[in-house]
Amino acid sequence: MKVQNPETPIPKTPQMNDRDFINDMLSTEKYMTDSYCTFLNEASHQHLYDEILHMFTETQNCQRELYNLMFKKGWYALEQADQQKLQQSYQQFQGYASQFPYNNMIQ
Repeated sequence: MKVQNPETPIPKTPQMNDRDFINDMLSTEKYMTDSYCTFLNEASHQHLYDEILHMFTETQNCQRELYNLMFKKGWYALEQADQQKLQQSYQQFQGYASQFPYNNMIQ
């Protein structure tokens, strides 16, 4: 079952429309957060790490706002997850969690 708001109409022309521009921005923000995440995993200089972490957080927040806007306008649809599959995944994760070295941190 699809989860989607009513779609905001957009002109059907060869030119880019609002949905196209926002989708392009969302894709860019996703790419940037992935890249920042890779940098953060490998950074050795603390001050540089802190600066990039701040940029990552701002970019991630922007990405979330664009996602929310697209979903609100009906331009981003999701598939509703099956409850049984969710429960199975949760139980599987709980089984893996006991193997983590810091498993007491996972609640």
